[in-house]
Amino acid sequence: MTEAQEKTAPTSTGQTVAGLRYLSGFGNHHATEAVAGGLPEGRNSPQRAPLGLYAEQISGTAFTAPRRTNRRSWVYRIRPSAAHSAFVPIDSGHVRTAPVWDELLNPNRMRWDPPPVPEVPTDFVEGLFTIGANGDAEAHTGVAIHQYAATTSMTERYFVNADGEMLLVPQSGTLLLHTEMGVLQVSPGEIAVVPRGIRWRVVLPDGQARGYVLENYGAMLTLPELGPIGANGLANHRDFLAPVAAYEDTEASVEVVQKYGGALWSSEYDHSPLDVVAWHGNYTPYKYDLSRFMVVGTVSFDHPDPSIYTVLTSPSEVPGTANADFVIFAPRWLVGENTFRPPWYHRNVMTEFMGLVHGVYDAKAEGFVPGGASLHNSFTSHGPDAATFRAASTRELTPQKIDDTLAFMFETRLPLRLTSAAAGAPHLQTDYDAVWQGLTKGFTA
Repeated sequence: MTEAQEKTAPTSTGQTVAGLRYLSGFGNHHATEAVAGGLPEGRNSPQRAPLGLYAEQISGTAFTAPRRTNRRSWVYRIRPSAAHSAFVPIDSGHVRTAPVWDELLNPNRMRWDPPPVPEVPTDFVEGLFTIGANGDAEAHTGVAIHQYAATTSMTERYFVNADGEMLLVPQSGTLLLHTEMGVLQVSPGEIAVVPRGIRWRVVLPDGQARGYVLENYGAMLTLPELGPIGANGLANHRDFLAPVAAYEDTEASVEVVQKYGGALWSSEYDHSPLDVVAWHGNYTPYKYDLSRFMVVGTVSFDHPDPSIYTVLTSPSEVPGTANADFVIFAPRWLVGENTFRPPWYHRNVMTEFMGLVHGVYDAKAEGFVPGGASLHNSFTSHGPDAATFRAASTRELTPQKIDDTLAFMFETRLPLRLTSAAAGAPHLQTDYDAVWQGLTKGFTA
């Protein structure tokens, strides 16, 4: 590297959270290096990259995608990612991918208790359990919804998903995500997104972890448009954090598991695939603290549509109709006058999968517990249970704070085909319909 390059080499800046440094901003073009001088100046692919590194571009969108949606990063690594042996198919366990025409399109309301903690050592990949899927991963449309329960870290094992990006929602146990771009620490109350094609591994600082995953085959998750809300509100750009460069210079036999075309494949590497010393671009994993979401609600009457709680959205070709939304129900004030304040009874063309990180969800008095989940498929009738309805219909309507709670929803425009494993899981609640049986007739002419 020349003297001029040494004087102008960029340095990493950002926020320090939980002992790790991060780069802030959603979709920002970042530049970061773990070793000074790792980034070339003035060009992406010089004849000889600095520090004896290899230059490589990772493209998350087509080369000619518009600037506003184009995602790519240049990485400078110890070895090219092409340096590996052939992938061979392995057992996919409980992981399924759309299209899943052999699975059930079930109109029933479904609810599950938390998945059991594995009795044998189980890493993140082994602990994935698919609830259902829709669309077609090869056509880049639709989603799959998974839960995970893991009891051991990935030490000599790595994962890469070529089918879709993965939105992780931890429910218990912190995840330490070692990725090609650096390290993210993600705890319950936070989320992380790992883009398609990025290699990573999961370390469990607490010894075990459980949570939820939205695997998005469609357009990459982005911030929703704010419309009449204006320039500010909901999730703010600056609160999204990307990792600073960090690399593993390991020469040992390791396994890389790739999800490709709906199946799991395995290859043996003689080095760590997380050997990126420096990178710049906007295609990167990121995290977000859900407590920073600015909740918007009524200050007069009626209950707003849950779309007002959207954190991230995957747009479709139909304006205003998402391939998938990630929506949260966070602590908030309820002040609507002469208003039934919990979510109302409804049938929705969109499919709704709900999970609970902690606390109690205000539409269900019991049975919906942290780590559990519910699925209300397209046009399936649902709403508050009988106990919640009675309480909300008779409560004095003073200002009410819903606190110490965090529920979320994966919403998708297509019906979700339930996997046979999820439909027959031991932790499926077979009596879920009973929560509405106490809704008695109150009509008088």
